Formats: sequence, structure tokens, C-alpha cells
Amino acid sequence: MNQITRTPNAQNLEPVSIWPGNIPPPPAPYSPAVRTGDWVFVSGFLASDFKTGMAPEAIPANSALVTDMELQTRYLMANAARTISSAGCDMSKDIVRLWQWFPSPSVKETTFAQGDAWPEINITSYLRVRSELLQQPLPATSSIANRFFPVKDTRVALEMICFANEHKPIAIHDPDDHDAELAGNSSGVRRGDWVFLSGRLPVDGPGDFGSSSFRGASSALAEKARVNPYYWHGSSIEQQTNFVLEKLARLAESAGSSLSRAVKAEVYLAHPNYFEGMDRVWKRWFPESPPARFVLPSIGLGARGALVEVALTLLADDSAIETETIETSEAPEPFSHEPQAVRAGHLLFFSQQMAFDSRGCLAEGMKRHPSFPWYGQPGRDQTRYMIRNISAICEAAGSSLENVVRCGRFFDDGQWFAESFAEWDSHFPKRKACSIAMQLLGPMLVPEANVMFDVTAYVPPK
Repeated sequence: MNQITRTPNAQNLEPVSIWPGNIPPPPAPYSPAVRTGDWVFVSGFLASDFKTGMAPEAIPANSALVTDMELQTRYLMANAARTISSAGCDMSKDIVRLWQWFPSPSVKETTFAQGDAWPEINITSYLRVRSELLQQPLPATSSIANRFFPVKDTRVALEMICFANEHKPIAIHDPDDHDAELAGNSSGVRRGDWVFLSGRLPVDGPGDFGSSSFRGASSALAEKARVNPYYWHGSSIEQQTNFVLEKLARLAESAGSSLSRAVKAEVYLAHPNYFEGMDRVWKRWFPESPPARFVLPSIGLGARGALVEVALTLLADDSAIETETIETSEAPEPFSHEPQAVRAGHLLFFSQQMAFDSRGCLAEGMKRHPSFPWYGQPGRDQTRYMIRNISAICEAAGSSLENVVRCGRFFDDGQWFAESFAEWDSHFPKRKACSIAMQLLGPMLVPEANVMFDVTAYVPPK
């Protein structure tokens, strides 16, 4: 594997792979981190030594004294800190975007299909460690539940984006954003030209992720929660999506931005069945030039009855960074209200990538023939199909496939993991993008799709 070791330089926009040398090397073909200019994209970290499975240091000798989640969190954060330091950042203060992933064994297919995506996870020990290691203001966060990680018995994974420039992080405040009090999260953070808003849920009162406790709330809110903890249970996806986008619009304004300046949206849905209703509301809020949008269904959400969570990356209203909506006939047209990608400065943000055609159906030849159930490699074929489309979109933006810096990988079943990674690796002989990989709790947006990518790439100066 080609390990790029030159010292990262903020003035040099060309992506640099970060290999600190003092962490367990990942067994899959990805870089622990990639830096381009001020941006540092950090791969998903697990508490594994990548030799025996779970790192021995992350296994409690006595679980009555310390939880496995606490030890796992300390172990993976130590490795993440070493990586981030090698990239020229400080983990305690330079993280602007933090994805917090937790596998949930309790979600049942029958209830999940009905939109009951409550993961029933206690993450108190994780939050305690996070509060020790990260300074205020906290980064924009999302807390999402999945099915499995590629390493057995791992209970938490963290993926991050760091920012290293002269601008200090500015906390985003909205007195009406009670959602920010969930699990001690923040509303978001501004760093220079960029605004990062945490994933917002359709809840209107504070609480703890994974419990119905409302400690610290006002007596009125606490009583409301006690009487009806299912604030939105049974409400339509349209109502929930509208509520969330109203909240994000207020937060964007308080940060000196607006929804019209959004360049990337992440939408987390309890089930694919809610996509249509969410998209109807999306068109009203983003009638023209919508942001690139990654929609991940079949995940667990941190509030009972919640069907949707939305996080945004935006430019400030006073930013001079140029943006461009990217369109090319060499890749399938989006099947819903998002562009193929949006270029913002030297970064290219993609909408969700699956092996779909312009009708939103699985492309021809992307699944096994029913009469030959043991033949074919859908994970490899779908990955190859997506890589062709990613390459075409990169070229339309003035970039190339080799400039992909981040790829989130999501599977409906872990059986596709190895062949998908092998196909991806064959197209990147030099620098490897950073990555995270996991199995979802249910099906994807496109029926019979097995693999889904969330991609960011570098665009060289013109």
C-alpha cells in the first residue's frame, strides 16, 4: 500500500494520505485520514487492533467496574487523536463534524418497517468519555444506530471531519433548539466560511439518547415528557420533515447563513417508505438549486417516534467561496430532488450513490439471476457501476476519480463487504480515500440495491 508521509500543508490543496505509524493499520484499502487544504477527513475508528479483533485494551477485566463501551471509546479516540495530530490538527478542538455510530441488536424487522426505529441503546459511558476529551464548542454531531460493523463485538464507531485554519470555532446557539440538549450535543459550529449543523430530530424537549429521562429540563418540559414521551409518534413524515427544516433554518440564520447556502445535506430515515413524503417537503424548502443530498434509510434514530433526522453543511452568507451544481449525461439523472453533486470551492459533495438508473430502479445486470442464485458478485458489480458514475461526475466538475477523499460505505448485508472493497481498491492504485463501513438495519432506497456510497472529492484549482 502506498503510504504518503510528507508533512501536510494547509497551503497545498492536493490531498495527502495520513499514516501516523502509531496506530493499528486498517486491513481494508483505505487511509486513516486524508488532508486537503484546511480540511481533514478522518476514517471511521473502531476499537480493534486489526489482528485479533477487539483490542485487548478495550475488553474490560471486570464489567462491573468499567463498561466495554467506555474502554472501546477511549481506545478508538486515542488512535483517532494520534491520526488527527499527524494531520496537523488537535482532536480536542478542531473537529467540526462527528458521526457517532452504534450497532443496535434490538430493532426488529416487524417494528422497523412500521417506522419504530428506537434503538434501545445506553450510551452514557460513551458520552462521559466524549465530554472529557472534546472541548467546547462541541462539533456538529449525528447519533445513528446500525446493524453491524466489520469487526465483531465493536459497539461504537466514530467518523470525523476536522478543520485547521486561523478561524476559531464559534458555537451556534438557538434558545428554542431543545434538540441540542439531547445527549449533551451541540446545535452546530461555524468555522470561518463554513457552517456545520448537527443532525436535528423532530422533538421539542430535551432528553437523553437511549432513555426517557429528562433530567435538567424545566419542570414544564419534564412533565410534558412524562405524560407524552412520544411527542411525534404517529405523525406524518411530512410534518416531521417540515419541523426539522424549520429548526435548521433558524439555526442557519443564527450562524450567519441560510438554507439557500446549503451545499450538502444528510438525511437519515427510519425506513425507505418515508422517502416520498420527505422529498415532497424538501422541494418546498429547496425549490431551486438544492444541495447535494445523501439519504440513508434503515437506521435507528435517537428519539422515540422519530422518522427523520437532517444535518447540513453550509457556507456563510458572507463567504466568497464559489459553488456550482454539477450535471452530466454520463451518469444517471437523480431520481429525486437533488443534483448529482455540488462543487464548493475545492470540494465536491455527491448525492447518494447506488447502482440505479435514471428511473430510480436497480440498473440492468446488477443482481443475480433467480435461476442462478450462486453465480455473480452483485457487491462487486454494483461498486464498479457506481465508480463509473463517480468518475463521470468528477470529470464534469473538473476533477478525476483519483481525487476522491472520503467514501462512506453502507451495505444491506455484510456478505458484500469484501468484494466491494476489492473492486474499489482496484481503481485507486495510489492514494486511498478515508472510509467507514457498516451494515444497515434494513433495505435501501432502491429495491435490491446492496451497496450505497457517500462520497466527497477534491477539485483542483482551475
